[in-house]
Amino acid sequence: MTRPLTRREILGAGAAAGAALALPSGVTAAGRKARRQRRVDVVIVGAGLAGLAAARELTRAGHEVCVLEARDRVGGRTLNHHVSKGVITEAGGEYIGPTQTHIARLARQEGVKTFKTYNAGSDLLFARGQLSRYPATGLPPDPDVQQAVIAAVTQLDSMATKVPLEAPWKAKRAAEWDAMTLQDWATANVTTDLGRKSLVAATNAIWGADPGELSLLYVLAYIAGSGDEKNRGSFARLVTTQGGAQESRFVGGSQLVSERVARKLHSRVVLRSPVRAIHQDGHGLTVTSDRLVVHAKQAIVAIPPVLLEHIHFSPAMPRMRRNLTRRIVPGHLIKWEAIYDRPFWRDAGLSGQVISDTGPVRSTFDNSPPSGAPGIMFGFIGGADAAAVAKMTESQRRDLVLAQFATWFGDAARTTIGAFEMDWTDEAWTRGCPVGHTGPGVLRRYGPALRERFRRIHWAGTEVATFWNGYMDGAVRSGETAAKQAHKALKH
Repeated sequence: MTRPLTRREILGAGAAAGAALALPSGVTAAGRKARRQRRVDVVIVGAGLAGLAAARELTRAGHEVCVLEARDRVGGRTLNHHVSKGVITEAGGEYIGPTQTHIARLARQEGVKTFKTYNAGSDLLFARGQLSRYPATGLPPDPDVQQAVIAAVTQLDSMATKVPLEAPWKAKRAAEWDAMTLQDWATANVTTDLGRKSLVAATNAIWGADPGELSLLYVLAYIAGSGDEKNRGSFARLVTTQGGAQESRFVGGSQLVSERVARKLHSRVVLRSPVRAIHQDGHGLTVTSDRLVVHAKQAIVAIPPVLLEHIHFSPAMPRMRRNLTRRIVPGHLIKWEAIYDRPFWRDAGLSGQVISDTGPVRSTFDNSPPSGAPGIMFGFIGGADAAAVAKMTESQRRDLVLAQFATWFGDAARTTIGAFEMDWTDEAWTRGCPVGHTGPGVLRRYGPALRERFRRIHWAGTEVATFWNGYMDGAVRSGETAAKQAHKALKH
């Protein structure tokens, strides 16, 4: 397992990777000749949860696969951070909740256990410059915030039931909803400024975006997918801890799931090998990466959509798919984490969860390990707030975040034994987190290309999922679905 890079290292690596991406091949002609060749049934681009889940299913079905990963690690948008010997926390995706059955099954089969997110005592609401406490299992006490939550849960949930999960663009009101943003809906249905600010806190954490950036149709499809085949999706499930998407975490960190899958795949996973070109003809595919040229019968591409622009496809991707890819916008989400010798906020009966009407941090969680020590607190900074603080120095961001933590939890929050941050926009092989979203007019016009195979290429990745798009469960589901499609194609 590898430690996250510092911000300075990330920026340096990002610049270097950007220079490499400017060259279609990334290597010299002599280097191309020297690259090894491999022949398999299915080549998979990306060793995140989607790509690894696909590889796992295909090998179990008896197919030979090769997984090409640009990074020097597996796990994609999950990344463990080593705090001290035997203590890790997560710099990326980490939570698992009810109805997320596919990631749960995969983790269980790989021997990765879960534990409950700390959710005891009281949550905090910081609004209009004042702090108020409320039960961690209840609603914020402010009536303006309650009105916003109730409007979202009742109205958005009801509208989401009218959106076909496999094809949101076929909804009867698709034209109307895709012409609107979530902010347009909030302006019409959330009655106060504070209520609308509480919605910003939610959208920053869920999408790394602000309400004005999100197509209402996209949001409704996302809500519809926050369930499973037996349970309807709900906005409440997206934003709650107990009974919601933040209910549990993985012992050993979420990246451990990918690491254990990859370990069993052995040499089928090739790291530090960015894919530069995919050529298809009547006989199969040739995928050219920096370390390996792979010849295959089928391919699964399981990387964030924003990265597809840096792969040369021959023949070119269909125009609809290209246009869609260019319009799936990565979220901008910074995860800022403070480490303390102990989770002191628990002594005051606090869960560590805060909702704030002001940024840059608008929501927090207790991210301490199962043992409860050391104490770790993280804050989400998303959307416009993330763009603003990204321009600051590391020390300026630290001072700003710790000042907010001190306002909420007292002066003890200023005395850390360590801190780290992860801005996934700076990560060269991700370019944003937690998920790519669409603005107005995209889904209805280009959405049909989202899951449509391109000759021998099948698409995977959390953005492709129907259920739990944007989450680890969606990534696993998409990989398993793509594996079934490739298996079926191989049989024919």
